[in-house]
Amino acid sequence: MSDKKIYNEDVYKKFSEELHRALKGPNVKSVDLKWLEPRAKSVGIKTVYGSYGWRCAISSRIAPKTVYLGSEAVRLPRLTPQQEGIIAKAPEELDKVLHLVKTLPICHIRRQMGENDSYNPICNLYISEADLINYRLGYMWGATMFKPGKRPGPEFTMIHIPEEHPLRQQVLVLPESNINIALGTDYMGEDKKGFLRQAMWTADQLGMLGLHAGTKIVTVRGTDGKLKTFGVFLFGLTATGKSTWSCHQLGLDHQKGEKTLVTQDDICFLCKDGSALGSENNFFVKTDVEKEFQEAMYNALVDKTALYENVMIKSNGEVDFLDESLTANGRAVINRKKLKVKIRGKMVSIFCKSIDLPALENLDGLIFAFITRRNTIMTFAQELTPEQAVLAYLWGESTHSFASQPLKAGESVRIVGTDPFIIGSKANKVNRFYEIIMTLVSNYPGKVKFMQYNTGGIGEIIETYEEDGIKKKRQVRKVSRVPINLMAQIQRGDLRGTNHYEKGFLGTKEIRQAEGQGLEEWDIRKYYSDEKIGEYIADLVEGRKVYTEEIASEGLRDEILYAAERSYRIDKSGRSTQVFVPDAPEAEAKAPEIPEFKSRPRRGGFWRSR
Repeated sequence: MSDKKIYNEDVYKKFSEELHRALKGPNVKSVDLKWLEPRAKSVGIKTVYGSYGWRCAISSRIAPKTVYLGSEAVRLPRLTPQQEGIIAKAPEELDKVLHLVKTLPICHIRRQMGENDSYNPICNLYISEADLINYRLGYMWGATMFKPGKRPGPEFTMIHIPEEHPLRQQVLVLPESNINIALGTDYMGEDKKGFLRQAMWTADQLGMLGLHAGTKIVTVRGTDGKLKTFGVFLFGLTATGKSTWSCHQLGLDHQKGEKTLVTQDDICFLCKDGSALGSENNFFVKTDVEKEFQEAMYNALVDKTALYENVMIKSNGEVDFLDESLTANGRAVINRKKLKVKIRGKMVSIFCKSIDLPALENLDGLIFAFITRRNTIMTFAQELTPEQAVLAYLWGESTHSFASQPLKAGESVRIVGTDPFIIGSKANKVNRFYEIIMTLVSNYPGKVKFMQYNTGGIGEIIETYEEDGIKKKRQVRKVSRVPINLMAQIQRGDLRGTNHYEKGFLGTKEIRQAEGQGLEEWDIRKYYSDEKIGEYIADLVEGRKVYTEEIASEGLRDEILYAAERSYRIDKSGRSTQVFVPDAPEAEAKAPEIPEFKSRPRRGGFWRSR
């Protein structure tokens, strides 16, 4: 069966119309957070901090069982057999959803995403009350959003029915109807990401670019002694440190006027002027934090306003954030106003009053920082050209760790924009990112900077061996993790302009000194031979080639393909690989030196060996 034959757009349109009628039924009641709070807490566990916690049977998103229903513009480019099965049976499941919405007791929570004058999706969450513990889903999710006001929409709808049988567990997304449906899972993250995924796709249709990135505003004293204020974007896959570094103070000198103000930790909407509209009022963070290194997040976590999910709460109400014996995905909704650090003996909040990032013209600079977590040869910090930044966005690289996934340890993970919530063409996202940053670089020379930070480490060695006919892996040498204090020092120095970079073997500028401190002890050649380094580079490039080819099939710009081709030259192994070369000769030229220009779709081309 072809992919196209398993979709039925007429069914999806009819379902949307009938669903909105069904949601006006007598079994659906509208509630608010004040109504939900006592009901949610009655089935929760109270901690010594006065905060509450709950457990859920499903402790993470069910991404492999998530499908997009609609026109070709929103469909997943590649489907697994499991996803094909879900799509084929979707008409039957949608009929069942209508029946359940008309039959079960349903509570409706209406909240607002964002707080600006132009884009504020109104989010309508409908949750089954068949199990009273579901109240905590609405309460926790509602705490991440704002109270609805008289601001522009659009209107989003999400249906969450945890009681659906586990055998039919799935998430159905109808982007063109602004509808998301979560079935057979009780993980609050599905509600959070359901609305945010929809918001990013809708923002893209309106000319913005939805980003899986945290944002903050940092004021530092530069080498000229003057205070300068930067807007910072922090891209990163889950568990790479996006929230940690969005909230970290970086050891700045507050007595000299330096500071970090947190705006967002997860999703924002990038505009052409370099500004970014925020999405959430409060943050849903991983809880494996230590007070010494993540002070602001820790203080928010131990406040009575925190709401825990799958966090270890002992019989006496004590909380152990580092005990992951029951689940490795402990989470909490934290009040961003409770992000506090001690400054000169006083607790000071570090949240920004606005969740939006100002336009570049109102800042001294803008920094796009890509967080990766790799454990072998990648230095802790690299300074990128705009062209290399587009590739960093395209590849969205990280790796599986030996601790969390031993069977996949050391294998690369690549996700465009480190964003696993992209609807439709990933190439379109990369092209839009290219157009926005190239325009910013052209309009504001010297004010846009691009960095990549490795929050993993270096030196790990993993060997593959065979035992009883089964391939296995063993860790020969553990990774030497980058100290959090050193990473803070590196980021601080980049903002102040006091770090020193030189051209490295990955084709980028690699850090050599952090605020005057040499990094000789972290020299890659102290951990690997030149031959081994060459092997790692060859594998890295090979993976990038394959992934670029996959995304190129969706229509990458010529300029991006040429940039990728040039980047492969760091591999000196002599491997011959087929790579795509566009046929447009002007693609070799640099980005136009004008503020606005149209995207040029990829035309023909040819494949050649290199």
